[in-house]
Amino acid sequence: MNLNLIIAACSLVAIAITLIFNVAGYPNTISQLPVLIALVGGGALLVLRLVRGLFAGQFGSDLLAGVSIVTSLALEEYLAGALVVLMLSGGEALEDYAMRRASSVLDALAKRMPAIAHRRNKVSMVDIAVQDVRAGDELIVLPHELCPVDGIVIEGHSAMDESYLTGEPYRISKTPGSEVISGAINGESPLVIRAAREAKDSRYVKIMQVMDETRQRRPRMRRIADTLGIIYTPIALLLALAAWGYSDEPRRFLSVLVVATPCPLIIAIPVAILGAISWCAKRGIIIKDPLVLERAHKCEVLITDKTGTLTIGEPVLESIQTKGLSEDELLQYAASLEQYSRHPLASPVLARAAARNIVTLPVTEVSEIPGQGLSGMVQGKRVMITGRRALEPALLEGFEAPSSGLECIVVLDWHVTGVLHFRDQARPDSRQFVSHLGPRHNFKDIILLSGDRDQEVQHLAEQLGISRVYAGRSPEDKVSITRDETTRAQTLFLGDGVNDAPALSAATVGVAFGPRSDITSEAAGAVILEPSLRKVDQLLHVSARLRRVALQSAVGGMACSIVGMFFAGLGFLTPVWGAVLQEGIDLFAVLNALRAASMGSAESDDM
Repeated sequence: MNLNLIIAACSLVAIAITLIFNVAGYPNTISQLPVLIALVGGGALLVLRLVRGLFAGQFGSDLLAGVSIVTSLALEEYLAGALVVLMLSGGEALEDYAMRRASSVLDALAKRMPAIAHRRNKVSMVDIAVQDVRAGDELIVLPHELCPVDGIVIEGHSAMDESYLTGEPYRISKTPGSEVISGAINGESPLVIRAAREAKDSRYVKIMQVMDETRQRRPRMRRIADTLGIIYTPIALLLALAAWGYSDEPRRFLSVLVVATPCPLIIAIPVAILGAISWCAKRGIIIKDPLVLERAHKCEVLITDKTGTLTIGEPVLESIQTKGLSEDELLQYAASLEQYSRHPLASPVLARAAARNIVTLPVTEVSEIPGQGLSGMVQGKRVMITGRRALEPALLEGFEAPSSGLECIVVLDWHVTGVLHFRDQARPDSRQFVSHLGPRHNFKDIILLSGDRDQEVQHLAEQLGISRVYAGRSPEDKVSITRDETTRAQTLFLGDGVNDAPALSAATVGVAFGPRSDITSEAAGAVILEPSLRKVDQLLHVSARLRRVALQSAVGGMACSIVGMFFAGLGFLTPVWGAVLQEGIDLFAVLNALRAASMGSAESDDM
């Protein structure tokens, strides 16, 4: 159980017992014993923590609470001191709860890292630990397995999903001679690869190393309460010292400090944060680090990944070129054959045919030869779906190669009759989201940072009106660029792949877009479960509103405390009644902070 929660619970029980003893008429030596124990036990732990913080250069608003605890013990005002212990430990328990992370980023990375590799010997396959793989070893990667190390395919044909690592949105065909990278997911067929390097030097382990380095280098950001406490704490101490000096009564010093105990800062702000976290969770926005809520609306630079973030992340049939056939006729032949294929581009062809209510035709003699394509007899015609490299250039006259995207060539009875062009499409709300960030959220710069090919990234940037573009970047490049930008302004990084994880941690605010990867989710401060950019907009609005509510609660509570301090300084409040007054101020501040959980459902812009 959390130590702060234990101290708060014990303090509450001790205060209740003392009040019961007082009502029952027990002598002070007995009735004050429970709160004395709570004050000495819990107060000592809290004060020790505050002293350590001071030596570490951490000057926070809770310093007043520490001075109040020590002073109440010296002046034998045990009940007042126990009330301060309850307020301080209760507030910190709330904040500890709000700050608790689900799990470690590096643990998530380690869990996904393959532990076993299948080494091929002359007559058999032997399982070995990944760390025992040596450069030159022949390894078998079974269907749907993670590739254990970087290497070269020497046997087999398959397709690998590298999107988590490179940002490339399509499954990549792998044939003998193709490079494979650790952490990629194999497709339907086994591959034999030759290890290019040991596991400790592989791409995946490098991502883990960059992640660890980023976590260690990430600076601590000052909280709202700390910022306000720098102003409030000296004022409260000066008023307490003035009251003591004016009256020559040390209890007035304690009375002022007890009223001054900054519980609106210690309690109300965590309550507002918890309310905002609850509001977000109901709308599919998981806040892993509450500091995201304090920082997001202040970010001035958006750095966003491309694949799966601003785009759908899957190939879509964008256009059809035909010769001698209508588009529907070409689609009918292609879809009839593609229904027998597991190629990554088969699904979008079938989806387009279904959308046009095209009925597939009977197919016979289906064959799929790696590197040559898919072929079969469709209603007595020989149909082949292949790539440009498998055909003579003369057959492709009139069909120019696209500058970006992917394509399939449809051959009917040995004549090229059409080309299907595929591209990863922008999300429907991407352009509106990008264009509204400046006017509505004061973003001064938007950067598209992707591991995908330059032509693809530039094409999307032109569609969305993004001028700053970095394409073909590795995870190391991404984190370097993010660090550089973060030194100049507060940054929000939006991404969804494992290759984004280090940059998510390096940015001021990291937002993982969709739960595609535990690693990305753990590296981010917030996770958008639903793939909708509107949710990112809601996060920015919640952040801004939280700050308003938190400041209202904190500043309003501090103002009431300052008024109470004057009354205490003039002798109208004893330390205990000062603590009671402070509890009333806390109640006001907390009730106002609870508004953070009731912001309504329309906290976003029209996009």
